[in-house]
This record gives sequence, structure tokens and C-alpha cells, in this order.
Amino acid sequence: MSYESLARVSLGCLPTPVEEMPRLSRRLGRTLWIKRDDLTGLALGGNKTRKLEFLCADAIRRGADTLITTGAPQSNHCRQTAAAAARLGLRCILVLAGSPQPADSGNLLLDFLLGAELAWTDGRPRDDALQETFAREQSAGRNPYLIPYGGSNPLGAAAYALALRELLDQGVRPDWICFASSSGGTQAGLVLGALRFGFTGLIQGISVDWTADRLREKIRTLAGETVRTMGGGDSVTDEILHVDDRFLGAGYGSVSELERGAIRLFARQEGLLLDPVYTARAAGGMLEMIRLGEIRPSESILFWHTGGTPAVWAYAKELA
Repeated sequence: MSYESLARVSLGCLPTPVEEMPRLSRRLGRTLWIKRDDLTGLALGGNKTRKLEFLCADAIRRGADTLITTGAPQSNHCRQTAAAAARLGLRCILVLAGSPQPADSGNLLLDFLLGAELAWTDGRPRDDALQETFAREQSAGRNPYLIPYGGSNPLGAAAYALALRELLDQGVRPDWICFASSSGGTQAGLVLGALRFGFTGLIQGISVDWTADRLREKIRTLAGETVRTMGGGDSVTDEILHVDDRFLGAGYGSVSELERGAIRLFARQEGLLLDPVYTARAAGGMLEMIRLGEIRPSESILFWHTGGTPAVWAYAKELA
């Protein structure tokens, strides 16, 4: 099986643009590009749209009538899954961490508008709540399809292997690719795409919630599963799994001056909006690496914007 032969449904506006960031480049003394996966187009876009094209194709092939997935209350992945389900005429159930919250802002509001059913873990382990929801739907005579957290399985990773090829086809070969890394699927895919399609730059994941060792293990495991699914002899070693966990601050979803500074800089220099949880933490980490000289002036950088714009409104008090 090849990446190109995988079944997919069209959900995104692809290829997404690659843009220069001239004002930010002059200010930082580096050549910077941005890959606009915030413009994938599905219910305000984001990186999960690429993964859902393959995951939803598999769901349809299996005769599914319901998509079930999980995430945080402001999950971008859940919002895009709900939009994909609406586009394809499927039911959608989102198992969200924590207790019920008002659906009055950010991604929660969009989940409601998209018609998703919300289930809450309410103190239970997330995976237990997810499996209970799946079993309940089966018992009701439906045919649910389970999409893992972040869409991060071999099909989701394959989407980002192809995204790396898309970037190369656009004629951009940076020395560094920097991006937010969390569930591991995007980074596993980019690394496998680099191996498959001959990219030799450094792929730098900036963790938004996991320690480097734990996230690296997740990525290594997923990359291995993807290789076994897709075939080929690609070997993913720690030498090419670059994960930086120095910018975790007070933890997932906690906004500090690192995130606020990155949001304001990108907005005021380039008119680009970052989200406070994922892309702002990754961009803030990248800016600090530039400040420390870890990314040298002679090296070019591509920031892979993975989306998340709706969360800006959910964090208005932290950003104002």
C-alpha cells in the first residue's frame, strides 16, 4: 500500500498556501515562511481536516453512521470532526473532558451549531468514557466509528506524510519546520514524509502538554504502526524525533506571557492569528529558540500553522 493509494474524501481546501513573513523576517533576522493549515476550510480550518479526509473515508467504507471522538472542551479536533460529520450526513458524538460547560464561546459554540451531541467524562477516565459511548451506540443498533484523540492513528499520520510532500511540491525546503505537537499524529506524519520524500531539514515539534520523553515515545510508536500499515522500510529513530518541552509553563491551556507575546507579534507584524493553546505556544517556543541563537541567522524556518482560531474567543480574558 502507498500513501497515494489511500482512500480519502474531499473535506479541505488543499493545498494550503505557503506564505513568506517579510516583516517578521526582518525583525528577527531570519527567513521565515508559514504553512497555512489554518486555511484548510472545514468549519474555520485546522490541521485535523487533513486527517479526517482519510479517517472519514475509512468510516464510510465500513458503513458507519456515527463518528465518535474525544478531546478537551475547546478541542479543535472535535470541532472539525463535527463539521466533517455534518458534511457527510453522519451523526457525531463528542466525548469531552470534564463536566458540562455552557456552549457559548469558541469551539463549544461551533460544536453546538454543527449539531454534535456532547457527552462529558465527568470524572471518569477519558478512554473509559469513550468506550462506554461507543458500546452504547452499538447496543442501540447503530454503526459507530471511533476516531482516536487528535485523529492520531496510522491514517491520520499518513495525511501528514502527504502534507510534507505537498510542501515540497510548493518549492519550499526550509532548514527548520516548527509546529505544535500534542497527540503525535502530525509529527509522526511529517517525519515519515521526510523519510519517504527526501526532506533533510529539521522537523521540530514543540510540545504543548507532554514531557519530551513521553511525547517522543508516542510519536515513535505511532510512526512504527504507520510504517507497518503503509509498508516500506522507513525507520524512525530518536535522532530524527525532535521534541522540545521547555515551554509547557503551567500546563495545557494555561496562557502565559510566552503565548500572549507570540499572538501579539504575529498579529501586529503579519496580520496572522494564532490560538492561545497550540500555535501560540509553538510560536513562542520558536521565537525563544531564535532569541537564544539555537536557530542560526543563516537558517530558514517554516512555521506550520495548525489552526485553532476559534479558541481565541474562549480565552478573551487571558488575552485582553
